[in-house]
Amino acid sequence: MKIKDIKPGKVEFQGFIENLRDKKNMQFVVIRDLSGKIQITIIKSEKPEIAEIFSHATLESTVKVVGTAVANEYVKLNGIEVIPDSVEISSHAEAMPISDDSSIDQRLDYRWIDLRQEKNQLLFQVETVIVNAMREYLLKNDFIEIHTPKLIGSASESGAEVFEVKYFNGKAYLAQSPQFYKQMAMAAGFERVFEVAPCFRAEKSHTKKHATEFTSFDVEFSYINSFQDVMNLEAEMITYGLEKTKQKYGNKIKELFNVDINIPTLPFPQMKLCDIYDELEKRYGFTVPEEEKTDLTTEAERLCEKLAKDKFNHEFLLVTDYPPQKRAFYHMRKGNVLQGYDLIWKGIEITSGAQREHRYEEIKKNAEEKGLGEDIKFYLEFFKYGIPPHGGFAIGVDRLVMLLLNVPTIKDSMFLFRGPDRLTP
Repeated sequence: MKIKDIKPGKVEFQGFIENLRDKKNMQFVVIRDLSGKIQITIIKSEKPEIAEIFSHATLESTVKVVGTAVANEYVKLNGIEVIPDSVEISSHAEAMPISDDSSIDQRLDYRWIDLRQEKNQLLFQVETVIVNAMREYLLKNDFIEIHTPKLIGSASESGAEVFEVKYFNGKAYLAQSPQFYKQMAMAAGFERVFEVAPCFRAEKSHTKKHATEFTSFDVEFSYINSFQDVMNLEAEMITYGLEKTKQKYGNKIKELFNVDINIPTLPFPQMKLCDIYDELEKRYGFTVPEEEKTDLTTEAERLCEKLAKDKFNHEFLLVTDYPPQKRAFYHMRKGNVLQGYDLIWKGIEITSGAQREHRYEEIKKNAEEKGLGEDIKFYLEFFKYGIPPHGGFAIGVDRLVMLLLNVPTIKDSMFLFRGPDRLTP
């Protein structure tokens, strides 16, 4: 029986010992599982054998309890206490090696203990709901879920920032993204696909938003008219996900994280990259050298949170009209303007999306400009035999949850963080 389901009457349940007050004549023990907490009350003179067990028990040990739940208005935990008939300590816990005051890196060394915190458990319940809601939105709109390989024979997208692994007598690479295979699905006539899966980036970044392995929510779909279709679908999907999350956990998120989930209005506001720099200078006196205006700098990205709020009263901002120099070769261009976008939320980019280049000669030329040859020969084959106009995007799930709950870093929002200096636990 889960603790949240306990009502007056005979009960049997298990959990961790969270608190234990050993008085002269009585013991009060708080037991928790993922669903909630319950108080056990022991009168020592009536249950000496149980009192003896708890007198030697340690916090965070696990216990099995059989007894009777009774209503008691003086008990703070839901007005119910359990009078035990039998107690079994199922595992003994040593003294905890970390505390709430430990640094994030210390806590990551003992992540399985750190994850016992109610806030951390809520975080992953929230992640489950928002990912499932976005998946639900796509399924309602006739998308197919696919599962692409993570071991690939050539460096995807570019020759840099990939992990090389031994593969029998040769070598392989861990996939940076499912991008090529999402587009293969378009060539296969699947029309609408998505995948939620790990991606790998060999980046020696030590920022609050980067990891070498992360979970990506990838979407690709055919027969679009422009990248506006891609932006619109993503905005609707995210809004749907936030609505479902607020319905289920809005009050609990407010209680534990002090965060109000704001449901965004549609459509999301959008601005050209050059106009953003003009606005940032005009409103906030922010300037960067001209040569840096081909992309959003970290500080400009951060200021987009304030700009979106001041100009549009919105948390999200779509940034368009990038030049192609720093973008992937498979993004469609019109002249020197990329047919794609970044989505900024709370001052951090959570998505890059675009209409893809589907014309064989054009994508071949783009690849050659980037110095990509034999490595992507298999990929270029997808475009020789007919492929619809298409586009898509990818959302970093861990980054999305980090921003949703305002936790300090992506280390806090990942089940197990992987970075340049961490491969364990």
